[in-house]
Amino acid sequence: MKVVIIGGGIAGLTLGASLNKKDMEVVINERSVGMPIHGHAFLMHLDGLSILNQLRENEKEAFQGKVVDTFRLKRPEGKEIKHLRLSNWQCFKRCDVIRFLYSLDKKGIIKEGREFSHFIYESEKVVAAAFLNGDVEYGDIFIGADGGNSKVREAIFGKVKTNPVRVKEVVGVSHNEQVVKKYSSIFTKFQHETKGLAFGFIPTSETEFVWFMQYDPAESDLTVNTPTVLEAFCKRQLLNFPPVVAEILETNDFSTSYIWNTRDFDLLSSFHHENVALIGDAAHLTLPFSSAGTTNAISDAKVLADCIENSGDYKKAFENYYQLRAEQISQHINLGRELQKLFLTPQLHSDDDIPVPLISKKSVNGAAKRKEIEVTYFTDPICSTCWIIQPLLRRLNLEYGKYLNVEYRMGGLLPSWEDYNKGKISNPSDAAKHWEEVCSFYEMPLDGDVWIEDPLASSYPPSIAFKAAQIQDTNTAILFLRRIKEMVFLEKKNIIRWDFLQKAAFEVGLDSARLLRDVEGKAKDLFRDDLILASKLGVTGFPTLFFSDGTGKRFTIKGYQPYEKFEEIIFKLAPGARKEEINTTPKNLFTHFPTMTEKEFSFLSNNTKEYASKILVELFENGSIEKYESKNGIIWKNKYATW
Repeated sequence: MKVVIIGGGIAGLTLGASLNKKDMEVVINERSVGMPIHGHAFLMHLDGLSILNQLRENEKEAFQGKVVDTFRLKRPEGKEIKHLRLSNWQCFKRCDVIRFLYSLDKKGIIKEGREFSHFIYESEKVVAAAFLNGDVEYGDIFIGADGGNSKVREAIFGKVKTNPVRVKEVVGVSHNEQVVKKYSSIFTKFQHETKGLAFGFIPTSETEFVWFMQYDPAESDLTVNTPTVLEAFCKRQLLNFPPVVAEILETNDFSTSYIWNTRDFDLLSSFHHENVALIGDAAHLTLPFSSAGTTNAISDAKVLADCIENSGDYKKAFENYYQLRAEQISQHINLGRELQKLFLTPQLHSDDDIPVPLISKKSVNGAAKRKEIEVTYFTDPICSTCWIIQPLLRRLNLEYGKYLNVEYRMGGLLPSWEDYNKGKISNPSDAAKHWEEVCSFYEMPLDGDVWIEDPLASSYPPSIAFKAAQIQDTNTAILFLRRIKEMVFLEKKNIIRWDFLQKAAFEVGLDSARLLRDVEGKAKDLFRDDLILASKLGVTGFPTLFFSDGTGKRFTIKGYQPYEKFEEIIFKLAPGARKEEINTTPKNLFTHFPTMTEKEFSFLSNNTKEYASKILVELFENGSIEKYESKNGIIWKNKYATW
C-alpha cells in the first residue's frame, strides 16, 4: 500500500515518519522548496512530544524543548488572577521540530516544490495527486496535511464555512537574556479587565522567548501592515501594560513578526471521503487560546498511522481514526470558543470563570459517584493522630476505595492557645513533647521542634486554606492537605503563613492566586459549616470517621484504631465487599502516593521495616526517588521519570 501525503508541515512529516518506521511506502509532497521553517514557537504537551521521541533513531538522545512548568495570569496593573504549576509542557521553536522531522527522512520520501492542484480519479476513486509544477504522484490512499486553508479538504468536501475572525494575534520573538532569566520556565500572560487585549510570553531558550499580543480588531486594527506601523500599533495598544512588556517590544525585530487571523470551523462529520483523509489543521481548526493545535496534529498522525497498520482496509482505518480523535477535537474546539468569548467580554465574567487550557486533567468537583459506603472524615492539619493513621487510610483507599466515598471535613483542633486545654496539652511546649512521644511509639516521623522554634498560634488558617482547595478540586485538595502536613510535621514549617500555603498549593497543582481569593472569601463560610456539623455530630477529638450505608446504619471510629477495625465496619455495611489486591511494586505505590514515609511504604508493600528501608535506599541510590531527612525520620519522594 502506497500512502501519498500532501503537506510537509509538522502533521504530514510526523505521519510520514510514523508510516516509514512501519516499513510502509510513503511520499510526502511539500509545496516549499527547501525546509519549511517559517513560524515562531508553540507549546507542546507530553502527548505530542512522546510521539516524536518514539520516532527518533538514537533512543539515548531525547528530543526536548524548553520546559514550561508555571502559568501566571495577571491584570496589566499587577493583580494576579492565576498562578499554578503546569505538568508536561515544553516550548518549541517550530524550525527545531521541522529540522528534527526532516532528519528522520533517510529514504528521500520528501518531494519539494509540489503545490497541490487536483486529484485524478478512476471510477470515483482517487488514484493520483497532481501538482502545479506538473508532477503527478500515484498511490493507494491520500492524506491531506496541508493546513487550515487545505485544498485537499476543499477537493473532497467543498468549501467549509469558517467562523469570522474575531481575534487577531501578533507574534514575535525577542532576544533578552535578562527577561528570560527572570521569567525562566514561566508562561506569563497579562489580560485586560474590560476589553479584548492580552500580552503573553514564553521562553524558548536561555536567551530568547516567543511573545504574542491578542487583540479585538473591532476595537482597533491596522490598515497598513509594515514593520514600523506594526511596532507602533503594538506599543500603542500595550501602553498601560507592565514595564516588562515595553522591554520585550524594544528588543523585538518587527520585520520577523506577523499578524495571525484566528478562525475556526465546526467539527466535520468525517475526516475522510473514500480513500482520502485529513489530519491536523486540514481536518480541524481550533482557536489558539487552547494551545492544542500542534499536539493535536501530532496525535492525529500517530493515531492514523496505527489505524492504517492495524486495520484490514483503508475505510476501516479511516473510520477508526475519526472515532478515536473526534471527541477530543470537539472538546478543544468548544474550549477555544469559550476562551474567545471570555477574552472578548472580560467585564462580564469573574476572575474565577477563566479556565486554564494547559491543565490536561479534569476537575472532579461536583456530585460524587454513589458508592456503598459514605465516610465523613473530621481531621485537622496539625493533628498528630491524623498523621499517624495515614498508612491505614492509604491502604484503605487501595484495597476498598471502590466502596468508599470519603468526604474530608475540618474540625478546628486549635482555635488559639487561649481557647485550648485538652488533656496534658495546654501550651506549645506540651505539644512538642507530645509529638516526640507519638513519633517514638508509632514510628511515623514528627519533629516537635516546630512548637519550640516557630509555634503555630492556631490551626484555623490552614484549615480554611484546605476548604479553599476543595473549591478548586476535591482530589487535589487532599494532596494539598498531605503537603501542608509534611511541612509542619517534618519540615518544621509554620503553616499559618501564607508563603508556605501558597508554595504547597503550587506544588500540588492548585491555582494559588485563586486559593488566596477563596481563603479571604467563601472558604471561611465552608470552614464554619464544618465546625457546626462537627458540633452537631458530637465530634470532640480527631480523627473521627463516620461510616454510613445510607439506610440509617452508622459506625464511628475515633482516634487511632487497628486496620482490622476499619475492615470490620466495611464488611458490616457492605457484606459483599472484596479486598483489592495491591500491586506492591515501588513504582506503582509511588505513582499512587508521590510521597511516603518508611512506615507507609512498609505497611503498603507488606514488608518488614528493615526490608522496606533497604528497598527505599536502593531506589534512592539509582535515582528513582529522592528524600527529605528530618530529625526523626525521612519522607521519600517520587522521582520516576515522566518525560
